[in-house]
Amino acid sequence: MEHTTERNHHKHFAIYKPYGYLSQFINNGQKQNSKKLLGELYNFPKKMMAIGRLDEKSEGLLLLTTDGKTSNHICSSKIEKEYYAQVNGDITSEAIELLKQGVEIGFDGKKYTTSPCKAYKLDPFPKFPERSKKIRDDRHGPTSWVSITLREGKFRQVRKMTSAVGFPTLRLIRIRIGDIYLKNMEIGEVRALDLTFI
Repeated sequence: MEHTTERNHHKHFAIYKPYGYLSQFINNGQKQNSKKLLGELYNFPKKMMAIGRLDEKSEGLLLLTTDGKTSNHICSSKIEKEYYAQVNGDITSEAIELLKQGVEIGFDGKKYTTSPCKAYKLDPFPKFPERSKKIRDDRHGPTSWVSITLREGKFRQVRKMTSAVGFPTLRLIRIRIGDIYLKNMEIGEVRALDLTFI
């Protein structure tokens, strides 16, 4: 009972992380002093932490919590994370198959083969709010969208995966973590969550 009460005191949020923000609340070095941080978007409680990361140029669903156990569980390989990537070029069925099977990417100076995953081309294109930094337009050639669902999350993994199959990522948006979806959230929007089921 004590354990449950303790967990109930924790706070959890979902945020639509905008492009150009770091997935953190404090600057960790001089180079980052001019960077935008999550605390600028909302008056979060103390001891808030991001569950996993989205890199500065990535957008979408980011979960926040004051509970380390919840964070560890969601970061584990048990929980699926789904991403929509807008890629340079009209992605082929062969490239999709390679993504599904696993591709070789660089990680920490070593070669790493990604685990098999779910991937498919999105048609029609998904609709998202415009990004603060414009994506190049169709005069520079076609783009396409692909859904990639992972249970792992190496640094910049989705970007490295699409580049490895010849279709570099132009825009990356995480749309789902487990059963929690981005849905119709606006860029920068914050919503309180009940994660006591975890």
